[in-house]
Amino acid sequence: MFESFKSGLKKIFSKGGADSIKLSELEESLITMLIESDVDLDTAEDIYGMLSQKLGSRGKISTDELRDHLREAMQDILAPLQEKSDILNPGKKPYIILFLGVNGGGKTTTVAKIAHYLSERGKKCIISASDTFRAGAIEQIENLAGQVRVEVMKQPQGADPAAVAFDAINRATARGYDYVLIDSAGRMQTNRNLLEEMKKIKRITKPDLTILVLDSLTGQDAINQATTFFSEVSYDSVIVTKLDTDARGGAIISIASRIKKPIIFIGTGQKMDDLMPFSVSWYMEKIFGTEKARNST
Repeated sequence: MFESFKSGLKKIFSKGGADSIKLSELEESLITMLIESDVDLDTAEDIYGMLSQKLGSRGKISTDELRDHLREAMQDILAPLQEKSDILNPGKKPYIILFLGVNGGGKTTTVAKIAHYLSERGKKCIISASDTFRAGAIEQIENLAGQVRVEVMKQPQGADPAAVAFDAINRATARGYDYVLIDSAGRMQTNRNLLEEMKKIKRITKPDLTILVLDSLTGQDAINQATTFFSEVSYDSVIVTKLDTDARGGAIISIASRIKKPIIFIGTGQKMDDLMPFSVSWYMEKIFGTEKARNST
C-alpha cells in the first residue's frame, strides 16, 4: 500500500546522499514526486508553499526537519476534514443514507460493507436496490446483501429508482429499522439524464446523509468526479475505495484539499470486513512510518 509514495519520499529525503538538502533543489523534485504520487498540482504547490513559509530564507534543511515539516503540512490539510460525528448514533430512525459514484468505483460493494459494519454493531438495515438501469446490478447487491444478511428492497430492472427507495423507507419505518442504504445507479458524471435521475432520488427520499464513493486508483479523475457531483447533486461526505491496491496514495490528500468534505471511511480490501473509519494518524503512519505525527488526530 502506497509503495510509490513512500519510495518517492525516500528519494527526496536521501537526495544527494547528504544529511541536508538545498532548498533551491527541493521545489521541483518535491512537487514532481507529489504529482507522481497522485497529488494534484495545486495541492502539491500548496504543500511546498507551506514548507517554504516555515523554512524562510534558509539555504539548507536537514532531512529530519524536512520530514517533520512535510508530515505536518500534509496533516494540516487532512486533519480538519476527519469526520467527528458518530454514524452509529445519528439521532434519527430510520437514518437514510444515499450513495453516489460511478461504475467500477466500488460503490455497490461499499454499500454492502456499510450494511455489514452497522449490522455487526447491532443496527438493523435495509438496502434499496435503486440501480435499476445496469444489467446485473440488482443481482449484485442481492448477492452482497445475502453475504451480510441484510434485507434488500427491489423492483424489476428498469423500474423507477426513486420509487424503490421510497418503498425501502416505508418498510424501514413500519418495521423500526435503523438505516436505509440507497444504492444508486453508477453513473458517469457527465451523463445528464442519469444526473437528473439522481437529483430526483435525492428530492424524493430527502436523505440524512449523502456519500460520494471515490476510487483512489482514478487519481485526478476522482477530483473531477467529486467536483461535478457536488455541483449537480451535492453530498456530505466521502468514502475512498481500493486503498489496498493503491501504490501511489496521494489521492487522499488531493480529495481532502480540493473537495473539503469529510472522508468518513476507507476501503482496504474485497472482504466485507475490509472497511475502516478514516484516521489521519493511520494515513500518516502508512506514508511516513510508525513515528507518531505531532498533534495527530
